[in-house]
Amino acid sequence: MQNSRSSSPRYPWKGGALKEKTKTKKQAVTSTPYDDVYRTMTNDCRPLLIPVINEVFGEDFTGNEQIVFTPNEHFINQQDGIEDERVTDSNFTIIGVKTKSYLMECQSRPDNSMLVRIFEYATQIALDESDTVGDSLKVEIPNCAVLFLRSNRNTPDMMHLEITAPNGTLVIDVPVMKTQNYSLEELFEKNLLFLIPFYIFTYDKHLEEYNADEEKLEALKKEFAFIAKRLDDLVSENKLSYYYRKLIIEMSTKTVENLAAKYDNITEGVKSVMGGRILETEATTIFREGEKKGISQGEEKNYST
Repeated sequence: MQNSRSSSPRYPWKGGALKEKTKTKKQAVTSTPYDDVYRTMTNDCRPLLIPVINEVFGEDFTGNEQIVFTPNEHFINQQDGIEDERVTDSNFTIIGVKTKSYLMECQSRPDNSMLVRIFEYATQIALDESDTVGDSLKVEIPNCAVLFLRSNRNTPDMMHLEITAPNGTLVIDVPVMKTQNYSLEELFEKNLLFLIPFYIFTYDKHLEEYNADEEKLEALKKEFAFIAKRLDDLVSENKLSYYYRKLIIEMSTKTVENLAAKYDNITEGVKSVMGGRILETEATTIFREGEKKGISQGEEKNYST
């Protein structure tokens, strides 16, 4: 299967007489610190995506499936021959008893252009993975969803892409996940550990108040101490690796530092109940896990020889 970025008979406008007129341009890609956190979590904590997909799409994946990511950089061909680069937040396929592809975007603020971007991403992904069978071009649109870090009463639970063709109309549902709708207890009950780094958004509109009120600040610190404790418990029960625990806490701290950058009491308070716990045992635990893995690999090698 050929990529849509290369010259091929499927895309004759990409070569031949038009080649000299074709210009290529990479659009500058900007991202927020929250995009960086989201992409770090998707890349380094892939198994934690499974419960999110189950929650958003009503799936029943067990967590034993394989997750395969595809390149998140796509080039969209404009009418003037310029190629604009688009970077998706996460584009992956879950392979198990059933195999499905997903595109999930993270959005920190309401944005009317989100559906336009979802359409551009989804159709370009479909085109990149397309195949020609006989005289037909076959494309498959991935399952699409949006994760909103901020939401309000006007934020929909479902968005739609409506495509009208000469022979009918196709409506693609785009479910919306709102992190602010989940309590701390629900995040653990539903195993939505992937969303923990964004939990501070629950207090987005009250940061100044919590920063100035010592009693409320202590309550906030207790919640983040609770997060660290619950993650520790999961590690002890062998339900979460120490590496994932460490990354969740580091990404949570990064989000707090950016969202509450103007509120020193909050940033310092959260780091005091989460950051210190990492430094205390990090080196020893990583060493032991690495040592154990090395011993296991060595035994397998000796057995095979």
